Amino acid sequence: MKTLGADRVSVAFAGLRALSGVTLSVASGRIVGLIGPNGAGKTTLVNVLTGFQAPTEGAVTLDGVPLPKLGPHEVRRRGIARTFQGGRLFRDLPVIDNLEVTGVGLGQSRAAAIAEARAMLDWIGIAPLAERIAGTLPYTDERRVAIGRALMGRPDFVLLDEPAAGMSAPEAAELSALIRRIAGEMGCGVLLIEHNVGLVLQLCDHIVVLDSGSVIEQGPPGVIRASDKVRHAYMGTAAETDLPVPEIEG
Repeated sequence: MKTLGADRVSVAFAGLRALSGVTLSVASGRIVGLIGPNGAGKTTLVNVLTGFQAPTEGAVTLDGVPLPKLGPHEVRRRGIARTFQGGRLFRDLPVIDNLEVTGVGLGQSRAAAIAEARAMLDWIGIAPLAERIAGTLPYTDERRVAIGRALMGRPDFVLLDEPAAGMSAPEAAELSALIRRIAGEMGCGVLLIEHNVGLVLQLCDHIVVLDSGSVIEQGPPGVIRASDKVRHAYMGTAAETDLPVPEIEG
């Protein structure tokens, strides 16, 4: 079983600590949730794990071995993929080209990249979108295309940064089913970063809660639901999240 981890990771920007000694681990085929109020440091941690931000202290580990300082493209070639909050598709290109570009960037021939891109779109259930220009897609389809692009080359780990943002309850349910398939059928380790706490409680085997850059709680969903520390962290931002206050439910 492969593992991706953060080992006592800290990040400081001009003296301001965005992360303080954060440790977590994601294993193959498991879904780990990362939640916390706005500004808690969630995206900063994703950036560290994927090579977009160097840690000030600590290390990213792969199978328990610290990774050297690598650029994002090198991290991707090590089997660690991600999505972004804004999608970041090539909006002027067809959907199929968005996935093909990733395959070619990973070293595939163009023919192999196209074949995998078509198979991936079919696996996700969006094959009819292949020739659509990415910039014309509705928001939820854009998110699914971004996930498909991240899964090109069959990475060992995928980090999903707020994939359910703006989705209705039925759309979030479809996303939940897709994430389960990513972990179950592909054996991919998933780190799910979400404001939709109900979705995280439903999906994840293990949940890590950040507040002000530090881990304040972690454990299975039952531990998170019962935590006074988690409740306190969300009390000031309840209107901006899907966390029911004062009672956390999944």
